[in-house]
Amino acid sequence: MIDKFGEKNKKTTLSSSFRSTIVGIVIIVLISFLISTYIITEKERKAYVIMESESVLKALSNNISSDLKNYMDVSRLVITDKRLVTFLKAKASAVDENMSNDARYGIMDILNAAGGVDSVMAFREDMKMITTNRISYTYDADLIKSGSWKDEIYSCEGRAIVALNCNGIARRIDGKPLVTIERAINDINSQKCIGIMLMNISSNVFQDMLNKLRYDNICIMGTDGSYIAGNAGYVDYYAEGMAGSGIKNKNITVNNKRALLSVCSVDDYPIVIMRVSKYGTEGIPYGILYVLMVLLIVFVVLAVHMGIFIKNDITDPIYKLSESMEKNKKTGNLETIEIEMPSSELDMLKDDYNNLIDHVNELIGTLIEKEKTLQRAEMRVLQEQIKPHFLYNSLETIGFLALDAGAVKVHDSLEILGSFYRNFLSKGDRVIPLSREVQIVKDYLALQKLRYGDIFEDEYDIDEKTKKLIVPKLILQPLVENSIYHGIRMKGEKGNIKISSKLVDGSLHLSVRDTGVGMAQDQIDKILHSERNFTGEIEGESFGLWGTIERIRIYCGSNDVVRIDSEIGEYTEIEFIISEEMAIRGISDGQKI
Repeated sequence: MIDKFGEKNKKTTLSSSFRSTIVGIVIIVLISFLISTYIITEKERKAYVIMESESVLKALSNNISSDLKNYMDVSRLVITDKRLVTFLKAKASAVDENMSNDARYGIMDILNAAGGVDSVMAFREDMKMITTNRISYTYDADLIKSGSWKDEIYSCEGRAIVALNCNGIARRIDGKPLVTIERAINDINSQKCIGIMLMNISSNVFQDMLNKLRYDNICIMGTDGSYIAGNAGYVDYYAEGMAGSGIKNKNITVNNKRALLSVCSVDDYPIVIMRVSKYGTEGIPYGILYVLMVLLIVFVVLAVHMGIFIKNDITDPIYKLSESMEKNKKTGNLETIEIEMPSSELDMLKDDYNNLIDHVNELIGTLIEKEKTLQRAEMRVLQEQIKPHFLYNSLETIGFLALDAGAVKVHDSLEILGSFYRNFLSKGDRVIPLSREVQIVKDYLALQKLRYGDIFEDEYDIDEKTKKLIVPKLILQPLVENSIYHGIRMKGEKGNIKISSKLVDGSLHLSVRDTGVGMAQDQIDKILHSERNFTGEIEGESFGLWGTIERIRIYCGSNDVVRIDSEIGEYTEIEFIISEEMAIRGISDGQKI
């Protein structure tokens, strides 16, 4: 076994191949396990952080929205205060310090019940204003006078809208951000606009909300990127387009660690909430990972067990079986082997080998008997070769006698007949060069001219390149015979027989054309498509033409090698198409040319 599998085993043995396969599978499974574990862990961690962030942002968004609605309710109370309405509706000449103070006190009475309002500003139509906290603000007088900031407020027709930092007309001196609720104030009776109110909510409201919830990873901002409350360090993470419907999540890096940035808009207000959540161990499905680990261990154990099983029950018995076969090879005795196999399949292989040995022994005996029979047949063939030689010698002797007697035509006829039979027999060859096949036709037609005189002329157009190509013997002679007996003679006038050969697109084209009576299409179809019957003939036609067609088909291995073209009373042309490869192969098969 060492010699055989050491010397011949340049290829990998089954056992080593199987070991490599098992190791490869285990490595692939381990890598797949690690990759799958990483993917599952990352996916679950991300899903957990996203779910937690979305839950926090939704709850916080609802709280802010609820607080803003409460402040809007307060603003509705403010704009209905009688003292404020009196201030707004009074003529400019009637407005004095006392009226302004009364309006301011009326607003402050309402605000005492609502915390978190930093200031309330009320503007008359002539832009005279009162405020509850004037000294803490700076004002943009030019913007106030332009009135452009009022257009959006008027368009809401008395409904409250939320803006940031007083719409730019005022700012706190200390720079603290504000959320502003704006309303147009309409006269209850005439519904005409009599002024505008701006209620500024301190950012401390939102900061206190975050402090109570203990959120230090949240930043509340305006949609314009301005800071309102929370972790100011997150302002730089905000980008245009983040505000919108729903919650948007994005992976970012914070202090070289991956984190999730979640952004949520507060209803239709110009406020967004950002939360930065670091990825931790929360959400990792340890239960699933433990199950996968157990399955991996089970797989490895099964792989090892399978490797041991294959070695003991398959590869080792195959080696033993191979040793016995090698022993038969070295001794030269084709004997059956007797080895105990561990499985029915290997036992079946052993039985099949033994049956093969028995069959081979039977075939050897049969071949020996056939060889003896072939040798006897070859002896008979050698004996039969004597007969043609006797015919040639006899014709030659009669030819000399005729020449001595002055019968030159008889001598020439015998010469032609001798040449015909020499080429006809062709030393027993089944295939011959085309040049010899054409010579057979020439000799045959020369003999027919001696019999029928000048009722036909023969013409040859043989391409020089085709003369050495190999074709089956006697494929042209039956065609010219058919041309004479079934074509020209039946027409009753002198005719012409033309034999042609040429190479077209890598194929040899042989054709025989006569100017005889021609054939109808049903006759052509019968010749090309009829089946041979038990008598060896087809209905209405001689077997010679049909048999020649069948020989060509068998020789070429195809039915599509024959073309017959004819016109009644004019001509018939039969063409054989033999591939050049088939014709050249005849030379390589040892034919003499």
